[in-house]
Amino acid sequence: MSHGNINNITARLNAARRVAIFGGTHGNEMSGVTLVNLWMQNSAEIQRRGVEIQPFITNPKAVEKCVRYVDTDLNRAFTQENLSVTGGDELPYEVQRAQEINRMFGPKGSADAYDVIFDLHNTTSNMGCTLILESSKDAFNLQMMNYIKKAFAPASCLVLLNEHPLLKYSTSRSVAKHPVGLEVGPQPQGVLRSNIFEAMRVILKHALDFIELFNEGMEFPACSVEVFRVLERMDYPRDANGNIIAMVHPNLQDCDWEPLNPGDPMFQTFDGKSIHYQGPSTVYPTFINEAAYYEKQQAFVTTRRENLLASAIRKA
Repeated sequence: MSHGNINNITARLNAARRVAIFGGTHGNEMSGVTLVNLWMQNSAEIQRRGVEIQPFITNPKAVEKCVRYVDTDLNRAFTQENLSVTGGDELPYEVQRAQEINRMFGPKGSADAYDVIFDLHNTTSNMGCTLILESSKDAFNLQMMNYIKKAFAPASCLVLLNEHPLLKYSTSRSVAKHPVGLEVGPQPQGVLRSNIFEAMRVILKHALDFIELFNEGMEFPACSVEVFRVLERMDYPRDANGNIIAMVHPNLQDCDWEPLNPGDPMFQTFDGKSIHYQGPSTVYPTFINEAAYYEKQQAFVTTRRENLLASAIRKA
């Protein structure tokens, strides 16, 4: 891979002065709900010099009921259409909420939007700690993720890049200039596991440390960041009526981020037959058998491993 002139150019970026931490975008993902509630009572742990940090419960009705959402998935609701539609109380709850959040932390795509939003999620899949990146061109987020990965070592924190034109979705964090998703699992819905809670807390600490260092003028040299780029959404095999007729194969279950090669088993029918992966090349599946994705007709997503180059950055 050619490095070009990337090593010679330092991107000058504005300081990140306004940061939000979202919990409860999905009301049954308990690590973010619990951490944000904790920090709303006492924010000492998340304070950093020269930064205004706002912990915020995004979907309070879903949190109250301990469900993913009330009317519609808030983490898919931030489309331009939803953000501009009129209808007030007649609109689905999460669409009303998306408009409120956009007013408070956006407007999306504007100069007034918050600099960074961290959106805290849990997965039932065996993904470990995952940072979700929405743009391969976001040097600030790439540098932050590189910093977090190094600070978190020897524990693993992987980066999932979702900028697929058809599979990318309109997240609550997309209101910010630099949106960061944090996905930690495995953890069942409605359950709080101490190891998952602590991992999320530590990753957020490193992220906020990075922002403080950047704001204080530290230069971060050009670096290469390994990412897993979303390729394809794989559904369960179904019959003519749309009913699922096979499960994730035992050889694939819990093997998030491990290579899936052409010919490897990926599903097992109820009578024990294997269905094999027919793709042209090795992929790295993740979100395997995620509970929340049955309704979205998704058994897992496939990804490709890549290295992205991030230019050097410092505060303008």
